[in-house]
Amino acid sequence: MVNYIWLFMIVSGVVAGAVQGELDLVTQAALKGAKEGVAVCIGLISILVFWLGMMRIAQDAGLLEKLAGLLGPLARLLFPGVPRDHPAMGYILSNMSANLFGLGNAATPMGLKAMEELQKLNPNKKTATPAMCTLLALNTSGLTLIPTTIIGIRMEYGSANPTEIIGTTLFATCCSTVAAVLLDRWFRQRSLDAG
Repeated sequence: MVNYIWLFMIVSGVVAGAVQGELDLVTQAALKGAKEGVAVCIGLISILVFWLGMMRIAQDAGLLEKLAGLLGPLARLLFPGVPRDHPAMGYILSNMSANLFGLGNAATPMGLKAMEELQKLNPNKKTATPAMCTLLALNTSGLTLIPTTIIGIRMEYGSANPTEIIGTTLFATCCSTVAAVLLDRWFRQRSLDAG
């Protein structure tokens, strides 16, 4: 469906430019957008590499294990159906840790591996388990302490104070995560009552 939406937007933009006789502006905008996209990606790559390096240092120093230890009880509360020593729990904790530091792109592979491992625990392979739904809700809401990607974008576009959004991002992601957990619990309870 998203592909059709993008196709519609592109075709309507080209048609509008042609009708107004300014097709050259459409071409210029497309090329400028592509150029800016590459520049932003290169800027984000440097930020992502920096934070992935920091995560590696934290991992080697044992800080990620300590963070996982802090998040472990919360994860066991949120994912009661996942055995404590199952590989899925390790991937879930890694995914949660990466999201806390605003590393959405780095969190994605861990989230996918967590889903793979959760699927192995799934008795009905055609439907998602409550743990899978919880992981998706948490991953989507994304509690973030340090929004590194947004800070990187703000730096790339010359913001005078790129880190000023940390407080509002923390507040917004706290609200979204609390809402996601509450809705997840509500739907889970509703599912249990119906079943």
